[in-house]
Amino acid sequence: MPAPVHIVLTAEEDRTLSELRVATTVPQRTRDRAHMLRLNAQDWTVPAIAEIFECQENTVRQALRRWEKEGLAGLWDTPGRGAKAKWQEADIVYLEQCLEQDPRTYNSRQLSQKLEQERQVELSADRIRRILQKRALSGSALVIANEANKTPTTRQLSKRI
Repeated sequence: MPAPVHIVLTAEEDRTLSELRVATTVPQRTRDRAHMLRLNAQDWTVPAIAEIFECQENTVRQALRRWEKEGLAGLWDTPGRGAKAKWQEADIVYLEQCLEQDPRTYNSRQLSQKLEQERQVELSADRIRRILQKRALSGSALVIANEANKTPTTRQLSKRI
């Protein structure tokens, strides 16, 4: 059985962790770690904290060790998790300009080929479609173009008459 781990917090550290625990702009994992630290400082055992958070005891111990080693910075996840983007913002801006300025229309497969040929960036047609749809939701010119090209519904037709 591992040795018990117990941390001692100053009043200022406790107040900071308390604020972090309820902050909505902080990631959930970070808030959970802040709460784990406060519970441990209040003499809760590692197994009891793990039961509350429905996680492994090792996860709680790791959060406590990171606090002891790195302090407040140890609560956040380190960068580097997940796959890196294969494209730059300039690549998507280039595609949007092609869509706006070229007289022809493109489907996502053609955009994928164009991006690979002209900018040496390999993205699947699905990925390009998802990226452009996300950007269109933020109010770009694509939304306006899509709205203009949609087939009107019977309700819209009856309003015109």
